[in-house]
Amino acid sequence: MSIYAIADLHLSFAKNKPMSIFGDNWFEHEEKIKQSWNKLVKPEDTVLIPGDFSWAMNLQDTYLDFQYLNNLPGKKILLKGNHDYWWTTLAKLNNFVQENNFNNIEFLYNNSFCIEDAIICGTRGWTFNDKETSEKILKREALRLELSLKDGINKWGEDKKIIVCMHYPPITEDKNDIFVKVLMKYGVNKCIYGHLHGNSHKDAIEGTINGIDFKLVSADYLNFNLYKIDMR
Repeated sequence: MSIYAIADLHLSFAKNKPMSIFGDNWFEHEEKIKQSWNKLVKPEDTVLIPGDFSWAMNLQDTYLDFQYLNNLPGKKILLKGNHDYWWTTLAKLNNFVQENNFNNIEFLYNNSFCIEDAIICGTRGWTFNDKETSEKILKREALRLELSLKDGINKWGEDKKIIVCMHYPPITEDKNDIFVKVLMKYGVNKCIYGHLHGNSHKDAIEGTINGIDFKLVSADYLNFNLYKIDMR
């Protein structure tokens, strides 16, 4: 069993919002992702999607996007991104996928999952650049991250490795450490995130910092190929 990741699918099957306006590399990006997915992922594998899954504005309009996802192999775990305006309560999300027989899709939202020997936790995070609202929301997101980590450790034990999913980058060149402190406190091994596109890829911080392996997994950064998480 393997764990893969890819963020920022930005699907829009129910509305005409071509991502190619953000660059030629986005042309028919859904097909590129599908080809990589079908090549790599087996039914017993899991794919983590840390945010910006669909451009839909409400849950009912996501049907075709979820249908696309459901038809791909493997179990999928979704996290909320800043453009996932369709996201609602966990109960409503679970009811939606159950009612539509999207049986291999789950949501990471103040909870946790266990995949083999790895605990999956996470929260959306927030931008460090919004000076007027950042402090309050950053503290709230750090608390949600800690609740997710506590949930995972309490449910699955302290002897497993921990993968954290976030949408916004949890660390910047300014070394803002509100999220890093939480990751270190709970012994997180891997932190994946998305949100950065195009020229902003240069702002990504990757590699091992304070014992945590950080990795940007936004779709265009990965050239629309899924990233396999190595937990060795």
